[in-house]
Amino acid sequence: MFAVLNRFDKRWEEAARDLGASPFQVFRHVVLPIIAPGVVGIALFGFTLSYDEFARTLLTAGSSNTLPLEIFGMTTNITTPVLYALGTLTTYLSAVVIVSALLGVHVLRKRRAGAVVGSGGGQR
Repeated sequence: MFAVLNRFDKRWEEAARDLGASPFQVFRHVVLPIIAPGVVGIALFGFTLSYDEFARTLLTAGSSNTLPLEIFGMTTNITTPVLYALGTLTTYLSAVVIVSALLGVHVLRKRRAGAVVGSGGGQR
């Protein structure tokens, strides 16, 4: 997010405030559409890395196992079909999350493009 926020131009916020937008409107209509791709990318990256957090999970494990610990436990013993089913399930879950994020970005782009075309206004 540092790269996204470092490229963010504060003049866009100032222009929205000059045009009478409230702080919530500035965030919703100016800031959020600009930083949304970065937020989606970070969310997908964090979701993907959460499956590989064996060391951290091992240090913070309580009385019940988490998914990385369960999978590690299954690989050290005799391999059962449950391990393959878990792998398939997590792969499908990851694919669903990624596809829904991409569809969300596509919908946001369509909305933004429609708002830009529709704001041409009635100037004569």
